[in-house]
Amino acid sequence: MDSAENLHQETLFHKLRIHREIEGIPDLNGVKIALVGVMDDRGSKYNAGAAEGPDSIRRFLYPLFAGKWNYEIADLGNIYMGEEITDTYFALQEVCVSLLKEQIIPVILGGSQDLTYANYRSYDQLEQTVNLVSIDSRFDLGKHEDGLHDESYLSHIIINKPYNLFNFANIGYQTYFVNQEEIALMERLNFEISRLGQTHGNIQEVEPIVRDADIVSFDLGCIRFPDAPTSRRSSPNGFSAEEACAIARYIGLSDKVTSFGLYQYNPNQDDNKQGAHLVAQMVWYFLEGVGQRKGDYPFSSKNDYLKFNVLLEEGDHTLIFYKSPLSERWWIEVPIGDKASERHTLIPCSYPDYQSALEGEMPQRWWKAKQRGI
Repeated sequence: MDSAENLHQETLFHKLRIHREIEGIPDLNGVKIALVGVMDDRGSKYNAGAAEGPDSIRRFLYPLFAGKWNYEIADLGNIYMGEEITDTYFALQEVCVSLLKEQIIPVILGGSQDLTYANYRSYDQLEQTVNLVSIDSRFDLGKHEDGLHDESYLSHIIINKPYNLFNFANIGYQTYFVNQEEIALMERLNFEISRLGQTHGNIQEVEPIVRDADIVSFDLGCIRFPDAPTSRRSSPNGFSAEEACAIARYIGLSDKVTSFGLYQYNPNQDDNKQGAHLVAQMVWYFLEGVGQRKGDYPFSSKNDYLKFNVLLEEGDHTLIFYKSPLSERWWIEVPIGDKASERHTLIPCSYPDYQSALEGEMPQRWWKAKQRGI
């Protein structure tokens, strides 16, 4: 991108450590976030063209001015299409493993959303369970026996060994795109799912969900078509541009999120490049969120938090809430195990959850966490 050399010195192009053909991979010492493009869409059933997405996004990302971020960012360039799609998966998995071991957050620019599976498998070597959140109009369960693709990757994550998935949450599903059997399965598994209509006008309720994520996968097709024609699966209904950027910022704010993927952007569907411009701004808001992380629980002791006990008359439950004086975010304590060996854990919640408890209502987050046996 030769023309980018003429950009203002405070733009991201001049702030990023960019992988260049002659210099090679940049020094990653002190880097907190690394952009990784993946130019492969063979795992997409209906969105051929998404392989060309990463560089289109960069054309709008590089001219954006950097914020007051006290960390370094690298752009490692693109992973090109392997001879087989499994080669692409392996390459992405290895890149993510290397970055995660150095505590560098990979931001994956797709490519098709089945790449989420390769991102997920990179946690195998870290020997930890993970929470996955998808922002998507569909669940992408598909049929496992039909193979791995962008509409079935979740079934492969759930079924395939090793079993690293601890919890899954979906934000923004649209009921007419999801069959009732899939909704029933999500309920049986006690996964947290939120319809698009539940978030409109209430976007702050997304924050507690992504706060507990390790991996976030964003299908850009869930942004409404008039705001950003990003994908062949874009719909008249979906998240607005403003909501998409707010969600990206919340993802960045989460102290727990260690990888973030944006998938399905298709330049062939984006005649005026409005979609690429929006995705670039979403990346910017994610970077902004990371720059404002507070280091809340589980990275600090809950003894430092404000504690609130709420007695529910029905069921004789005492709910214990914690509020961070640093970020003013809320958590709720969930007791696990029998009374003889009971332990407690904190899960993210919101101020409205606390208000509901004051009115005698048990928060749904508490119930689902209790049933999962966190």
